[in-house]
Amino acid sequence: RRMVDLIRSDQARHRREQQAGVAELAMQAPGRLADPARETDDSLTLLLLCCHPALDPTSQVALTLRAVGGLTTAEIAHAHGTTEPTMGARISRAKQQLARAGARFTPPTDADRDSRMAAVMRVLYLIFNEGYTATAGDRLARVDLTREAIRLTRMLHATLGDDAEVTGLLALMLLTESRRTARTDGGDLVPLDEQDRTRWDRDLIDEGTTLIDGVWNRGQTGPYQLQAAIAAVHSAASSPDQTDWAQIAMLYLWLERLTPTAPVQLSRVVAVAHAHGPARGLALLDDLNQRHHLDRHPLTRQREHAVRAHLLQMTGDTTRAAELYRQAAGLTANRVERRYLLSKAGDLS
Repeated sequence: RRMVDLIRSDQARHRREQQAGVAELAMQAPGRLADPARETDDSLTLLLLCCHPALDPTSQVALTLRAVGGLTTAEIAHAHGTTEPTMGARISRAKQQLARAGARFTPPTDADRDSRMAAVMRVLYLIFNEGYTATAGDRLARVDLTREAIRLTRMLHATLGDDAEVTGLLALMLLTESRRTARTDGGDLVPLDEQDRTRWDRDLIDEGTTLIDGVWNRGQTGPYQLQAAIAAVHSAASSPDQTDWAQIAMLYLWLERLTPTAPVQLSRVVAVAHAHGPARGLALLDDLNQRHHLDRHPLTRQREHAVRAHLLQMTGDTTRAAELYRQAAGLTANRVERRYLLSKAGDLS
């Protein structure tokens, strides 16, 4: 087993080096694009195995990054904000759980593949999100994680190209990743409405938009397609004031009905505030807090403070807004985000 782990890690490292070389050549040759590396059915089977329902989501993510992505235990530990020994023990326990569950390294049946697909997409989505905005550390993003999530999702899409949700997930990642280089300036966070949109990657935007347009209204629309559609609306706007916030608010309402999670509800607040004014946004936020406690939910507590601060700032209540910006800064372990929030508070004091 140790030998297999070493071989897979070496193969994954070689893939990344090869992709980096091809990408560099593509950058030097105008008009030439790097094709995504083709994967084997063995890699897809391993990805499905890592997302076995016997494992909790954190273990699924860690095992996927280790076995399929080839990341070291130290790199995975850093992504999760924990120590290498702790993460090593978690990965070992995950392997033992798979053995006890009778999981086998064999191609899944059609029925088994369908039951695992939701877990696989969730894991890839979580990996991408952790890379796009790191939970902790002195960098806003973990590019190694976002690239690995996109690589694995491309692999999944190459095998299941007719699956609208897989296509939607890949489109979402590409459209979101297109804004990465514009999100920081000299190490400081730049919010969406202040970003230099000429720095957005138009190739990724075009590819992502083509993907989501190809599956939109094909039938039942899932949450990844809806999120990709929201990202596409943002990408289509040449300037912040050209953004169709009313359409985004409607898409978030649709998404909330499918997946009524705290992060989705809070995102709808932002969209409603931009579409219909900060007072309307604050009223919706108060209602959601009363019914769902977004201000105490572990996934939204910090961002709820930041969103409320922004909306209060828009209404002119700068004193309360500055206080909430400072509170939000105290709730994040990402130093880039904390510096941005404290700067916002300082500007209002």
